Amino acid sequence: MPTPILYSFRRCPYAMRARLALQVSGVAYEHREVVLKSKPASMLALSPKGTVPVLWLPDEARVIDQSLDIMLWALAQNDPMHWLPQGDALAQALQDIAFNDGPFKQQLDRYKYPQRSGLASGVADRDLGAQWLAQLDARLQEQAFLSGAHWGLTDAALAPFVRQFAHTDPAWFAAQAWPRLIDWLAAFEGSEAYTQIMAKHPAWQDPVA
Repeated sequence: MPTPILYSFRRCPYAMRARLALQVSGVAYEHREVVLKSKPASMLALSPKGTVPVLWLPDEARVIDQSLDIMLWALAQNDPMHWLPQGDALAQALQDIAFNDGPFKQQLDRYKYPQRSGLASGVADRDLGAQWLAQLDARLQEQAFLSGAHWGLTDAALAPFVRQFAHTDPAWFAAQAWPRLIDWLAAFEGSEAYTQIMAKHPAWQDPVA
């Protein structure tokens, strides 16, 4: 069967979580690294919105261009580590991811790039985002991972965004009273899975017709 093709960008948190799910599922795919300032025509033809990740399934003539949908597709193919929860646990995971991708991502963007929103400082949004991170730390005080007893969908979906928040001002992040969250993030960044999905790839260029 034709190999799925993933258009990705190494540091994009959406692309990172898609790669995490593909990696753990064991699904073979072709990685095409995108230069965001010069997006390949082949990707734009598949997904005109022009954002990564984009997964092309040639055998199904199907495009998946939302990161969570890529995660769910990959885990539906194979879920050896039981990342995909069921029932009420799945509903909770999707609720957490929706908050992460909505209010928290907006606060993260305004914190990291205040000038894009016409702000003199991102401190107010940093402090709003910190409220969500404090809630995550409280959950990690009660259980080993955000998903429960083992790493799962919620952890993989949120970790790249928490990482981006932390790296905006590492000294400030490390000084906060969320020790379990700090340890959880450090374990993620020190994991074999993280090392594998952050491997560098040469920029993809469409073949010249």
